Amino acid sequence: MIRSLDGKTPKIDPTAFVSEAAYIVGDVELGPNSSVWPGVVIRADSGKIKIGAGTNIQDNSVLHADADAEIGDNVTIGHGVVCHARTIGDGSLIGNGSTLNDGVELGKNCLVAAGSTVTENSVFEERSLIRGTPGKEIGKIRKKHADLMSRAARSYVNRIARYRSSGLGDPDETLSSRT
Repeated sequence: MIRSLDGKTPKIDPTAFVSEAAYIVGDVELGPNSSVWPGVVIRADSGKIKIGAGTNIQDNSVLHADADAEIGDNVTIGHGVVCHARTIGDGSLIGNGSTLNDGVELGKNCLVAAGSTVTENSVFEERSLIRGTPGKEIGKIRKKHADLMSRAARSYVNRIARYRSSGLGDPDETLSSRT
């Protein structure tokens, strides 16, 4: 379900996939080949949430921000993530069940381990491997991490065609519901 709020309607690229069971409201911008899966809520009522190309937001995740927020290209936001981050750099992966609190800034190609909680206003440089509660950098990502992150992002871009060919997330139907 895609809804306007205060005269601001989500802008969704026609190549993006939005599940019929997702809820997107307000000043949201969803880039090309990005995907939003069942149960996701993206609520931009306090600032704009810009989501780049090839990014996937998996089932039952919640995105909200108290100011403008930007999620880069080819980002994977795993299942059940609560994200209030200010920025998530290109190529990053946020593990299942993680929480990123207000003002968090992640550089490019960061990995937040599943179940981690990153506290308010934490800033991490690119290629940081973050784990724990509170989330701390435990090192830099290695090739095996980078390969996993790249495969995850590509696999969700590839799923879009499969779901569309089954009549799900029909861009014409989704477009008509945006007005």
